[in-house]
Amino acid sequence: MRRVRLPWAEPHARFTLLFEGFAIDVLLHTSIQAARRILRVSWDEAYHLMERAVTRGLRRKGCKTIPVIGVDEKSVGKGQRNYVTVVSDLGRGTVEEVIVGRSSRSLETYFQQLTPQQRDTIEAVSMDMSSAYISAVEKTWPEDGRDKIVFDRFHVMKQLGDAVDKVRRQEHKALLRAGSSLLTGTRYIWLYARENLPEKYWNRFFRLKDADLKTARAWALKENIRKLWDYKCSHWAWHHWKRWFFWATHSRLEPVRKAAYTLKNHLYGIMNYFKHRITNGAAEGINSRIATLLKTACGFRNKARLRIAILFHFGGLEMYPVTH
Repeated sequence: MRRVRLPWAEPHARFTLLFEGFAIDVLLHTSIQAARRILRVSWDEAYHLMERAVTRGLRRKGCKTIPVIGVDEKSVGKGQRNYVTVVSDLGRGTVEEVIVGRSSRSLETYFQQLTPQQRDTIEAVSMDMSSAYISAVEKTWPEDGRDKIVFDRFHVMKQLGDAVDKVRRQEHKALLRAGSSLLTGTRYIWLYARENLPEKYWNRFFRLKDADLKTARAWALKENIRKLWDYKCSHWAWHHWKRWFFWATHSRLEPVRKAAYTLKNHLYGIMNYFKHRITNGAAEGINSRIATLLKTACGFRNKARLRIAILFHFGGLEMYPVTH
């Protein structure tokens, strides 16, 4: 028996190259369930078409250098173990890798599989304030790892948003004991930024703000720290931080005070923003699209298939076969 390479199909493939190219178009524009009905293939055959396309795309990508990357965790199911780490190319807005877990070892594994040249060309890593991710970067670059870390603005503001909500809950309980329901149903009002507050809340919000509430002071502190990222010069950003930190730690609002000290412990990564000027906005956008993918697919059999689906849709890969 002699095996020969056919010009219209890849080795061990069940479909021609022309059909695979058409199948990629269908799978990109609809769900797997709808695609398999259009293509008249099984679930496994549809997955293997995606797997072959991703393998082809990763092979073509080669050892590409990425100056700035984003690292974010994504919940893919119930429980603490159902998390993956999504590594994104912030410049192109694409997913570079999907790693099982959210531990320090998970991210270290990704960095170790890069070539020395690829590791050397990484200038900045945008992330949340996860100690696991911080540890992975510091172990990979022992000398200047901290200089590469940029804590994402969204996650920094989330610390203050949570502090405002804690102040609101404490004050709400105290007001209820005093017979006042002033803060009832106001949870989401205080989490909005001033310019994003819907018009339907304006009248109530301004009445609350003028009512001399602790929650209003906590909200004012949250809004004031947002100005930090508007500065063009890190020198003036330092001045703003010092003034804000003194205000927050002397506000007599314990949740805000704790959040202020948390930010102080991670200040190096916040101030690195003025060196690299990056955020995890692209990664957060990809996360929301991954959530839509999970919902549309009604889950995945295992995380290996999830990885293939994410890279297929959001990897920015050249997946189409070269036909004869």
